[in-house]
Amino acid sequence: MTLKELEERMMAGERDAEAPKVMVVIPCLDEAAHIADLIARLMPSAERLDMPILVMDGGSSDGTITLVEGIAARNPRVRLVENPRRIQSAAVNLAVVLHGDAFDYFIRIDAHGGYPEDYCDRLVQEAVRTGADSVVVAMKTEGGVPFQQAAALAQNSPLGNGGSKHRAGANGRWIDHGHHALMSVASFRAVGGYDESFSHNEDAELDHRLNVAGFHIWMTDRTVMTYYPRSTPGALFRQYLAYGRGRARNVVKHRSIPKIRQMIPLMIAPAVAGALLAVVSVAAIVPVLLWAAACLGYGAWLALVRRQRHGLLAGVSAMIMHLAWSAGFWLQLVTPQRATGRTAAR
Repeated sequence: MTLKELEERMMAGERDAEAPKVMVVIPCLDEAAHIADLIARLMPSAERLDMPILVMDGGSSDGTITLVEGIAARNPRVRLVENPRRIQSAAVNLAVVLHGDAFDYFIRIDAHGGYPEDYCDRLVQEAVRTGADSVVVAMKTEGGVPFQQAAALAQNSPLGNGGSKHRAGANGRWIDHGHHALMSVASFRAVGGYDESFSHNEDAELDHRLNVAGFHIWMTDRTVMTYYPRSTPGALFRQYLAYGRGRARNVVKHRSIPKIRQMIPLMIAPAVAGALLAVVSVAAIVPVLLWAAACLGYGAWLALVRRQRHGLLAGVSAMIMHLAWSAGFWLQLVTPQRATGRTAAR
């Protein structure tokens, strides 16, 4: 069956024995406000592709479990599975352990993300067309409340993402890392699945092992997912602190060297700490002043030139992300969190 035939049959809701078998995996924790709408949005493609939707719940206490149980009672495609280890990496590993034998691919869906209605269809088409072991997507970031909108502005800009290709988006191409979307069960199992000792940055860690093992990652430009950033400064700081720790763990585990776009913000936390020496020499505060001027100046440019309503606040959001990421990285090196070292997707 050709790709064109596959696309036509998928769009018509027809199922062919030659079509790849795919399951959707949604790691979930306290998502009562979003989970029902997300499942409803995925259901048309689940029908077209004959996919089960596995909601891997990590112990929700906000009514998520009751909601999903009700949906599953009405629609057998939806299955609620307990994820006792709670974190996302463990959820996907467990789904592959329990159900992977019956499927060629799985699609990882973030419970708090936004997806176009043909998202899953496009991913499967790209996997068939390219022969990729993993299909990743770019993220566009959007916000609701003012601080969230400002964080989205920052994350969509080079100031906030350092030019990361899976943030900025680009033409379809082979890549070493991107936002996880679709992956073949065989390649996922071949490298041992996610390392469950990573609560953050587990996708980049897995992509490293996929690359080393000779598997191929395709960045598609045929679809995209929407990400909603944290809505308060404190939540954003904690998130990027954890991201920084995760990146440091990757560097240590694989003895890799951070990319240039990562090395620059690494200097922020030491510079802020060094500013305390301003009582001895005013020069100690100069690096921090230059960094603040760059961030706030970029925010002012967004506000005044690009007419972005929350531009000035975007500069502040970028400073929070830089400082937290840098602090998390150095904290992980100085006070490493204990790792379990588990990979369990066999």
